[in-house]
Amino acid sequence: MNLPTDRILTTHVGSLPRTQQVTDLIFAQENGDKFDANEYERVMAAAVRDVVARQVKVGIDLVSDGEQSKISYATYIKDRISGFEGDSPRRTPQDLEAFPSFMKRLAAAGGTPTYRRPRCTSAIAVKNHAPLNADIANLHAAIKATPPVGAFMNAASPGVIALFQPNDFYPTQTAYLEALAEAMRPEYEAIVAAGFILQLDSPDLGLGRHMMFKDKPEEEYIRVAIQHVEIMNEALKNIPADRVRMHVCWGNYEGPHHCDVPMKIVLPIALKAKPQALLFESCNPRHQHEWTVFRDAKIPDNKILVPGMLDSVSNFIEHPLLVAERIERFAHIVGRDRVIAGTDCGFSTFAGFGNVDPEIVYAKLGALAEGAAIASDRLWGRSKN
Repeated sequence: MNLPTDRILTTHVGSLPRTQQVTDLIFAQENGDKFDANEYERVMAAAVRDVVARQVKVGIDLVSDGEQSKISYATYIKDRISGFEGDSPRRTPQDLEAFPSFMKRLAAAGGTPTYRRPRCTSAIAVKNHAPLNADIANLHAAIKATPPVGAFMNAASPGVIALFQPNDFYPTQTAYLEALAEAMRPEYEAIVAAGFILQLDSPDLGLGRHMMFKDKPEEEYIRVAIQHVEIMNEALKNIPADRVRMHVCWGNYEGPHHCDVPMKIVLPIALKAKPQALLFESCNPRHQHEWTVFRDAKIPDNKILVPGMLDSVSNFIEHPLLVAERIERFAHIVGRDRVIAGTDCGFSTFAGFGNVDPEIVYAKLGALAEGAAIASDRLWGRSKN
């Protein structure tokens, strides 16, 4: 991951708003309804071209396909690896359980995405790489039409797959995670072989604490989170660290978040992961103060930080000067050559669901680019302001 020596790059976590046409086709496929396969391919390719062009237009350097073809960032894997069927009961985050009136209002307002979360009921193996190949081809075509500085593609980590899709087949959770890692490894390697940066989405390291381990002691959560990282690292054994970035978050939803595990606990675990770049929440009201954790930690010299500069659940458009201040804060910790300006999370982690208006999403990304330009001028001494 070669960063420029004269400015701060911009990126985001991955998912971007989908059109109603894209969403309808995704759910038609998900529900087993009739749809025109040729139209599906045409619409997805056009959607990726559009989101890449819009990212480049507003100043995003490291772009993605917006996860246009995926129903969600974790459950999409059921179409690519075998062993999953049925549905699973929802695990309610602990912070929402503490405020049942708010949880009820959130659900009534459509704030709870509805889609299948299948369970592991048989042996896991690679089933179908056609969807991945289509995603790769669509992103290649899009960046050829509108070239960015660079491109990345998202993939689910073994740990987050296990977080949302419980194991009913393997004798132990360790065996389940190892099977997931082996089945996902070809996808990881194919993304890198295609010339893209691989982004592993790993909210299990944050969100997992107040979902999967909300009734468990902290020591058990830490032990299992470290295991998730170790198994992820094994899945990445054939990929150089500088071709991978990892995203950690506490759940991309508006809520109290007062049960989020502190960054001071998450960071030492996340730093054990192989990916060179770490994307994390750092600007929302629950985690903005935790920049001091990075200030006080020993960040390895080979790590790149991609702190969130934009809140992904708020329609406020962050002021570019505020974005610049946030960027500079981290640049002064690890150096201006080891910071990329990112977002707290994705803007459409589930098809058809997102708090932020699609047009405001791109306005926010534009503010990110403006802020990065201001910070760059300050950090490289080109501005006296």
